[in-house]
Amino acid sequence: MSGVGAGAALAALARRLPSPRTASLALLKDPRDDAPLDRALLLWLPGPATVTGEDMAELHCHGGRAVVAAVEGALAAMPGLRRAAAGEFTRRAFVHGRMDLNAVEGLSDLLAAETQSQRRAALLMAEGHFSRRIDDWRLSLLDLSAMAEAALDFSDEDDVPDAAIETRIGAGIVALAQDVAAILAAPSAERLRDGIRVVLAGPPNAGKSTLLNALVGRDAAIVSDVAGTTRDRIEVPAAIGGTAFLFTDTAGLRGETDDAIEAIGIDRARAALDAADIILWLGDAADLPRDDALLIAAQSDRAEAGRPGLRLSARTGEGMDRLVATLQERAAALLPGEGDYALHARQRQQVGQLYAHLSAAGATPDLLVVAEDLRLARGTIDALTGQAGTEDMLDRLFSGFCIGK
Repeated sequence: MSGVGAGAALAALARRLPSPRTASLALLKDPRDDAPLDRALLLWLPGPATVTGEDMAELHCHGGRAVVAAVEGALAAMPGLRRAAAGEFTRRAFVHGRMDLNAVEGLSDLLAAETQSQRRAALLMAEGHFSRRIDDWRLSLLDLSAMAEAALDFSDEDDVPDAAIETRIGAGIVALAQDVAAILAAPSAERLRDGIRVVLAGPPNAGKSTLLNALVGRDAAIVSDVAGTTRDRIEVPAAIGGTAFLFTDTAGLRGETDDAIEAIGIDRARAALDAADIILWLGDAADLPRDDALLIAAQSDRAEAGRPGLRLSARTGEGMDRLVATLQERAAALLPGEGDYALHARQRQQVGQLYAHLSAAGATPDLLVVAEDLRLARGTIDALTGQAGTEDMLDRLFSGFCIGK
């Protein structure tokens, strides 16, 4: 429970208000008829030093549905209490300044994390590592702006810094821009969340579907000796070694076809290749679609020896361990490392705008223009933390949270 009535509600159930921040045991009773509900642990957390910034109370009940329903029924009958909306506790924390927008997004990612790499990056964001970096940027911008304004408005006063102030402003802008650029090069959170896109491509009947099934550990694609069995893209998510992958089986690529449906499948296969993070090419080496494509000598159990590429057989398992190790190695270069966080598209856009304003400020000798670009950069910081966010964007973000978080 959170809000001004949390303490009164707790006292109504437990017949007392326990000592703050100390767990205690009590028999909960329904205020309507004094009927016992459950023997539970109580926590009384007076604000503002709470996760929401308000008074909070926690009831650690037994987990049976009947127990929970009875306690919820007693609470619902109290005036001024209602069930929280999805994400409402986190939104209250945001409104009361307990979390900024980046920490909220990190918490959202943490709730949805399905792999260890997703969990690690989301936890760093939720714990405020990126937010603290932004605070450092804000302080640097304030210092630079103050120097620029002082140089513009009070250049004839004795207590203004020496004539080298413009040089110091320029050096400070360059250093800040370099730090921002380093963050801008951070991996994408979308890639971490949705998975590394691995596309299996090659001519018809090259063994793509069989390899896909072997990689994901189930029969996700139809396997047949008939060329052209796969007509459309088949996307299958899978976690390997704690990393999320999205494997895509594609229609066999060939130059000409009279089949209109197959032609559409080939076009979609080429589009998948353009968006791929990693390409497993099961065709001839001369036809590699990209220089970084991984050449696979598939069907080694029945193909001639000496073919270039990674020899493997999805049927016998030959070479599969090497392929999985290679995929993990390449994925590691595309994802945040241990102790790093990843940026969402919104964050990346705002950081990009911040870098653009700093670059513009560093490229002009006109202090008036420098001061204006620094002001715009401070506005971008506000957008990054959510102080200048729109209600529609916040509504979409919090609507994805579970009830009671």
